[in-house]
Amino acid sequence: MGYVTRIVIIGGGPGGYEAALVAAQLGAEVTVVDCDGLGGASVLTDCVPSKTLIATAEVMTTFDSSYEELGIIVADDTPPEQQAARVVGVDLGKVNARVKRLALAQSEDIATNVTRAGGRVVRGRASVSPQQAPDGSRTVRVTGPVGEAGGPGEPEELVADAVLVATGGSPRELPDAQPDGERILNWKQVYDLDELPEELIVVGSGVTGAEFAGAYQALGSRVTLVSSRDRVLPGEDPDAAAVLEDVFRRRGMNVMSRSRAQSAKRVGDRVEVTLNDGRVITGSHCLMAVGAVPNTRGIGLEEAGVRLTDSGHIWTDKVSRTSAPGIYAAGDCTGVFALASVAAMQGRIAMYHFLGETVAPLRLKTVSANVFTDPEIATVGYQQSDVDEGRIDARVMKLPLLRNPRAKMQGVRDGFVKLVCRPGTGIVVGGVVVAPRASELIHPISIAVDNNLTVEQIAKAFTVYPSLSGSIAEVARQLQASKPGGDD
Repeated sequence: MGYVTRIVIIGGGPGGYEAALVAAQLGAEVTVVDCDGLGGASVLTDCVPSKTLIATAEVMTTFDSSYEELGIIVADDTPPEQQAARVVGVDLGKVNARVKRLALAQSEDIATNVTRAGGRVVRGRASVSPQQAPDGSRTVRVTGPVGEAGGPGEPEELVADAVLVATGGSPRELPDAQPDGERILNWKQVYDLDELPEELIVVGSGVTGAEFAGAYQALGSRVTLVSSRDRVLPGEDPDAAAVLEDVFRRRGMNVMSRSRAQSAKRVGDRVEVTLNDGRVITGSHCLMAVGAVPNTRGIGLEEAGVRLTDSGHIWTDKVSRTSAPGIYAAGDCTGVFALASVAAMQGRIAMYHFLGETVAPLRLKTVSANVFTDPEIATVGYQQSDVDEGRIDARVMKLPLLRNPRAKMQGVRDGFVKLVCRPGTGIVVGGVVVAPRASELIHPISIAVDNNLTVEQIAKAFTVYPSLSGSIAEVARQLQASKPGGDD
């Protein structure tokens, strides 16, 4: 029998399971060690659940904001004086039951795909041996899950020619704002709620905070968003963040800028959040969305020679190698981009590299990302800040969606399309879309960035009339017309 390469993958999230599929297809012997279920936090407690919740919120928002303008009549025999302020409501218990059901089904589908491809899945927690064997292999020790009698399962030692660490991250917690799972929550715990929070305080205005704040406001909660910065989504395009903050405020959200939370404590059935300036705000529930920490401690990485950053993330190069021979890393534990798509790409690249296949290094400037608020914010490539701060010489053009005929028909008032291109060649190097389903609309811009297409090529491509995608071609035409030295 010929030699078979042995791969052990620690963590079954997107970086882990996508790597497992690639390695199995290339003939390696693959073992995935996972303690929660394949799909990881992305599928079980983060991306899939939150976007499922947001799908319900999106329907609510779309209906609330446009049913009268679109001429929809809601038949209701309830006397006007007894009607609630909203036309429609939500059963959060049913919503969360659906969220959990879909997440588990997705996890089971992933496990089936991995085992069908020839991979083995082991339930447990893994740690890496500090030394390599003379043949370059390493031992990964697996401690089984806790059994019914309360003790751990039998440990197992796996021999690996290469190890991929894809352990993800966990919610960051403040010392004086510890979640209790009932009134003070992190983003893993919100799906256990049976009733809609009457007054929800969201601490943190990054992507997670903004998404949950917008979703719960749409579902019917009165939301206060506490932001330590001068605007929501401080890491996103300023124009896009301004649109979203304006929408939040217009819909009734209390957005508290430049307000850093110091503590959160439960007082009976209420929560008190104390800010650094001494102000105290209260609500029925509080969601802590203050970032994540990598799951890299206690698994033998530093002892094995894996370099960790000050934040605890694993240092990797562009082909997912760590500083230790034979150990690769992918996903949120690397701190590259906290995106499932990036984790999956890192995992695939690692396997291609180790198994000797042709591999293209990770190109971060071709990564598209999306914030699932309403409206959505999608980005790819170089941004306005790169131009303003001199990191790239480029031209920028923005076109509001108010001028798009399809947007007018659908009652869409907020959003824009922005393109960034090189001044001489017109090659598209970045873009932003703020719109309903921006996650879908960003794709043609991503293709342009990845393939060095020009604004002229985008402008000449046919678009459906009327369509929101027509604004992408239109802003390309405007860039083409305003080209320095060209015909204006």
